[in-house]
Amino acid sequence: MLISVIIPCYNEEAVINETNCRLISVIQGITPNFELIYVDDGSQDKTADLLRQLQQNDPRIRTILLSRNFGHQMAVTAGLDHATGDAIVLIDADLQDPPEVIEQMVYQWSQGYHVAYGVRTERIGETAFKRWTAKAFYRLMNQLSDVPIPLDTGDFRLMDRQVVEALKLMPERDRFLRGMISWVGFKQVAVPYQRAPRLAGVSKYPFWKMVRFATDGILSFSLVPLRMAIWTGLFTFGLSLIGIIYALIIRLFTKSWVEGWTLLFISVLFIGGIQLVFLGVIGEYIGRIYRENKQRPLYLVRERLGFNRSQ
Repeated sequence: MLISVIIPCYNEEAVINETNCRLISVIQGITPNFELIYVDDGSQDKTADLLRQLQQNDPRIRTILLSRNFGHQMAVTAGLDHATGDAIVLIDADLQDPPEVIEQMVYQWSQGYHVAYGVRTERIGETAFKRWTAKAFYRLMNQLSDVPIPLDTGDFRLMDRQVVEALKLMPERDRFLRGMISWVGFKQVAVPYQRAPRLAGVSKYPFWKMVRFATDGILSFSLVPLRMAIWTGLFTFGLSLIGIIYALIIRLFTKSWVEGWTLLFISVLFIGGIQLVFLGVIGEYIGRIYRENKQRPLYLVRERLGFNRSQ
C-alpha cells in the first residue's frame, strides 16, 4: 500500500517546515510506504527554496514547481497527475486541516470506501462573515447543482486510485474539484473534524477570489442561471402586458396622456436591467466554452524534483 499526500503551496514559507514534520509523523504511523508531493504554485517568497531543501533531505518527498501561479485547483490537479499511490490525500499546507485526521480517512478507505472527505464541524479562527458566507455557498450550491455536494467540506480528503483515474478523464479548465469528485460517484463517506486556525501567514482566498471560486462552482455544475433567464423573461413579459393594458386605459379614458410616463420610465429601466444581467450570465458560459476550445494545458511545470524520469 502506497499513500500519496498532495500539498499545494503558495507563499507558505512560514509554515512549510512544521507542516512537513507533522505530515511525516502522522503518515509514518500509518504506513512506511508513502510519498509527499509538494506543488509550489508560483510562490513569491522562499517556499520553493525550502521545498528543494526538504526534497534533498528526504527521498520520500517530491516537489513540483509550476512556471507561475495557476491557482489552487490547478496545483492540486498537477499533484494528482504525478501521484502514484493506491490512496491519494489532498491537504493544504497551512495546517488548518489537521494531518492527524488522515488516519481516520485511511481507516474508512480500508473499510471499502473510495472517498473519505473531511466535514468541518467548527471553523476556529475564522471570521463570522467567512463562516456565514461558506455555509450560504454550500447550501445555495446544493439548491442549484444537478449533483449533490456535501455541506461544509473543502478539498481535504482521501481518494482511491480508481477515483483519481476517473478525475483524469475530466480535463475542463474551470475546475471545481469537490464538485467533480461528487460527480464521479463511487462509495463516499464523511469524516468530521474541527478546523484549526492558520499556524502562520494569511488566507490565500480573499473575498473576491472566493467569489470567483463560488462562481466557478455554480456555473460548472448548474444550468439554473440560464434557466432563470427564461423564467425571468416570462415574468417580465407578464409585467409588460400589465403595462400595455394600463397604457391603453390611460390613452382611451383620460385626457392627460403624459401621466403614464412614470410607468414607462420604470418599465424601460427594469427590462433593460434584466437584459443586461442575463447577457452577463450568458457571457460567462460563452467565455467558458471559449476557454475550453483553446485546449491550452491546465498548468506548466518549471521543475520536478524527486520523480523518476518516466514520470
